Amino acid sequence: MTYVSLTPFDLALAALLLILTSGLSLAFRLGLERSIATSALRMCVQLGVVGFLLKLVFESGSPLATAGFALMMLGATAYEVASRQERRFQGLASYLIGGAAPFLAGLIATVFAVTAIIGSEPWWSPRFLLPILGMMIGNALAGVTLVLDTITSAATREKSAIEGRLALGATRWDALQDVLRRGLRTGLTPILSAMAVAGVVSLPGMMTGQILAGADPVEAMKYQIMIMFLIAGATGVAVVLAGLISVVLLTDERHRLRLDRLVPVNKPDA
Repeated sequence: MTYVSLTPFDLALAALLLILTSGLSLAFRLGLERSIATSALRMCVQLGVVGFLLKLVFESGSPLATAGFALMMLGATAYEVASRQERRFQGLASYLIGGAAPFLAGLIATVFAVTAIIGSEPWWSPRFLLPILGMMIGNALAGVTLVLDTITSAATREKSAIEGRLALGATRWDALQDVLRRGLRTGLTPILSAMAVAGVVSLPGMMTGQILAGADPVEAMKYQIMIMFLIAGATGVAVVLAGLISVVLLTDERHRLRLDRLVPVNKPDA
């Protein structure tokens, strides 16, 4: 089997289904037509720019270029996590948590993969490191977004109960343990669901891409299993790290609830 290259016309044909979705939005008066168009345009521009940048990085093979692209991922991750919160921490705290937790967890999982499992030479080869790092961060980002949103929303909603426990002498960890546990469970749900349905309900993206590119389905399956294990580990570390830090930021050293550190976020339509 040979690789089939897609033309702009092929992409335009695929976009017809997106136009169909916009038509359904109009028919049911959902008001999502602008959001659909904006999201599609943003996706095309982002993927187009990233595709050309990756080509340049791959051709150069430079560790500095690889590090620079990874730092670009870090900045985008921090912005995306912070912008998706209904309430976020004041200042740079939300950006630091949103960027550091998924990036650090993803980097650990990626370095482990390229050194201990794949054994690429050199280990920082951008062709291996950057795609895997992107998958790790992308999935960890979703988990961190959910855990932060769940914890901040629950702490705000259950303010009286939490302050009551603190007034009776409970530590910050005791008073917020239910909120933290709920947030961690919510943050881990997407990856657990993805693993549960992989191969039965859906063929994951990496496996599908390799098969379409001509790879043997059994070999594609092996890579997909490896990636799912790595994603689960990276997401778990990122979610726990973000959850623990959020509890610390929601309280102070005197074990008082500090909801004044949260500010509401005006989310854009798209």
